[in-house]
Amino acid sequence: MSKLGTLGHRLHRGEVSYDFVGRRKLWYGISVVLVIASIVGLVVNGLKESIDFSGGADFTTPKTSLSVAEVQDRIAGHTEGHDATVQRLGTGSIRIEVGSLTTDQSKAVQANIAKELNIPQQKIDAEIVGPSWGQEITHKAVEGLIIFMVLVVIYLAVAFEWRMALAALAALVHDLVITTGIYAIVGFEVSPGTVIGLLTILGYSLYDTVVVFDGLKEASKDITKKNTFTYAEIANRSLNSTLVRSINTTVVALLPVAALLFIGGGILGAGTLNDIALALFVGLTVGAYSSIFIATPIVAEFKERQPEMKALRKRVLAKRKSDAAKAKARAEAGLPEEDPADRADDEDGPEDGAEDTPAVVGQRPGATRAGSGATRSGATRSGRTSSGSRNARRGRSSGRGR
Repeated sequence: MSKLGTLGHRLHRGEVSYDFVGRRKLWYGISVVLVIASIVGLVVNGLKESIDFSGGADFTTPKTSLSVAEVQDRIAGHTEGHDATVQRLGTGSIRIEVGSLTTDQSKAVQANIAKELNIPQQKIDAEIVGPSWGQEITHKAVEGLIIFMVLVVIYLAVAFEWRMALAALAALVHDLVITTGIYAIVGFEVSPGTVIGLLTILGYSLYDTVVVFDGLKEASKDITKKNTFTYAEIANRSLNSTLVRSINTTVVALLPVAALLFIGGGILGAGTLNDIALALFVGLTVGAYSSIFIATPIVAEFKERQPEMKALRKRVLAKRKSDAAKAKARAEAGLPEEDPADRADDEDGPEDGAEDTPAVVGQRPGATRAGSGATRSGATRSGRTSSGSRNARRGRSSGRGR
């Protein structure tokens, strides 16, 4: 754990980093595979809607020793030609859902269940949901998701910029498609709890993305006035600085959700928890992935296409090439490395609108300073004593008053 904490501090300070943005094509490829698999699952299996959406009847028996398989065998052929979903609840009772039943059909099915399971009919609780109610619930669920997406785009466009808003929207759609696709593949029912879970994980994914975007916005302020990093490199540094925080918050959030899914739904048999727990578990995992591997690389790709960012990239690469040539020349001449203070001056970029020009080995561009009249060159610097260098940097006293 101490090593992990040390790594987190080093990532935050920029001492080490992983090139997430530079490897974005790999992450895009993984996401495309996951999205295609999810779409195929949706097309082949479809979503198994609960009676809250499709309409039908929900029958709950008292506590019984019969297993789920035994109940399914006994009621087979006695549900008016409709498929039945059987679940064991945590209380030991059995829940039987039969979709697309009318009121008269539901009464007949209730009587058949009581007869086949040897349970008095009056002890079986029946809840009937009409088709019109199910359609209304479906319409409201879709409407809620659309409104959520629109508000997210508007907020991010105002708080940050439209490129970040589009990147966040792409990440949210990515999370939504994969989560619903896994639902279709696993075969869990889509209930109102599922919709609540989807809205929850979309909000969580958005929170994680906004944290990264906020750091990126601060780090990229006045980036074009310097010649140190490209936008993609700044984006990658911001992502690395928040990486450990994103992982920690995701793991902490997944622990109680895993308890709901595997302990509550699996061991204790509380089947009603599966709907929301699966959506939360898959959504939180995919949301953390998209905020790191999808949203920020998309923003960097959008920004790198801007003319000013293209010009910045050219200046940064030209400066690095020039610095490498100067370092090589100094090494071949047996001279010491360039003073870090002087190198920091070069990284500040042009002042007062002055253009950057490639530095010449042994001489610094823009060496003349207003009011000093002194010209700095590699030849004179190489022969200075260390104290002379300090005096020159403190104000060029030797040049003033002449």
